[in-house]
Amino acid sequence: MNRIAVSTWSLHRYLGVSYPHDLTTTAIPEGEETWGEGEESLLGIPSALKRHGISKLDLCAFHLRSIDPIYLGELKASLAASDIELQMLQIDAGDITDPIHGERDMNWTAHWFGIAEQLGAKYARVIAGRQPATQETLDLSAKRLLTLADRNAGSPVRLLVENWFDLLDTPADVHYLFAQLGNRIGLNVDTGNWRGPRKYLDLKAIFGPAELCYINPVWVDGALDTEDLGKVLTIADAAGYTGNYTLIYDADHPSNEWTGIKAEMHAIERHYEP
Repeated sequence: MNRIAVSTWSLHRYLGVSYPHDLTTTAIPEGEETWGEGEESLLGIPSALKRHGISKLDLCAFHLRSIDPIYLGELKASLAASDIELQMLQIDAGDITDPIHGERDMNWTAHWFGIAEQLGAKYARVIAGRQPATQETLDLSAKRLLTLADRNAGSPVRLLVENWFDLLDTPADVHYLFAQLGNRIGLNVDTGNWRGPRKYLDLKAIFGPAELCYINPVWVDGALDTEDLGKVLTIADAAGYTGNYTLIYDADHPSNEWTGIKAEMHAIERHYEP
């Protein structure tokens, strides 16, 4: 199945080292063994994906050890050598709706757009905001997202936001925001950001315009909840979604992240078997 991508978040223990962002600077900080020593560097991830039959990657910005053009060129070459498409750069920090630092965070977010383009990413995912949803905060998010779209004008990289944090915690908030964005920015649906009894109805309400989807399924005691995953995929199908599925593996067990990723991939493949 050629609709499967994997986020480097799903391999954070496999990578081990990360480079947590300091939003007061665009410089990359010293790496830290956030999740242990790891087994592989980022430059080795493309060949590992190929060995596991996966052809698309979403890259968390905090997994980049450098934004020097030479290093970015090495990563792009590694992707090309394994025939791996860089689908998205995930920009996972900042709050453009913060009452004090919002403009700073907007500028910090914008500096990643050129990096996404250098790497050949098709999409860049930004955070719409982290503040509680009010008309004021949603309007501020729309204003600054449109500014980011202006700064990205002319780039082949498409900007997306997702249903994440308190700002976009309900379908009504998502629809209110996107009514102001037009087609300037797209939607990435994360199926694990909304939990609880309202999950399926809420996902059904926003899946229609989705351009990409993070499949973020439920795991219980080391076992994939295939019933939950099947319900989510059925909702996507009913909405006419034909885009890619980025696998998010975020459980503690099984501890081998590739085992979890493969279980999710095989469950999706079974769903779409003729």
